[in-house]
Amino acid sequence: MRIDKFLNTVNIVKRRSLAEDMCKSRVVKINDKAVKPAKVVKVGDIIEITYLERIKKFQVLKIPTTKTVSKSLKDEYVKEI
Repeated sequence: MRIDKFLNTVNIVKRRSLAEDMCKSRVVKINDKAVKPAKVVKVGDIIEITYLERIKKFQVLKIPTTKTVSKSLKDEYVKEI
C-alpha cells in the first residue's frame, strides 16, 4: 500500500491529499529515508513524521485490506514509538 494512502487509511492524517503534500515536502520518512507519496509500506517499517514542534514515529504492524479503518482499530495497524 502507498504511504500516502496508508497514512490516511489508519487515521494518522485526515486526508490523503494532505499526506501526499507531506511526502512531497520531505517531512515523511520510512526507515530514516525521505519518501515520495507512492512509496510502498511494508510490515515492520518505521514511519517518521516531522511536525513543526515534534517528531512522531510509528511502527507498521499490519497492512489494512479495506479502504478505511475505524479509529478504535488504529492500534492493530500502527504502534506509536
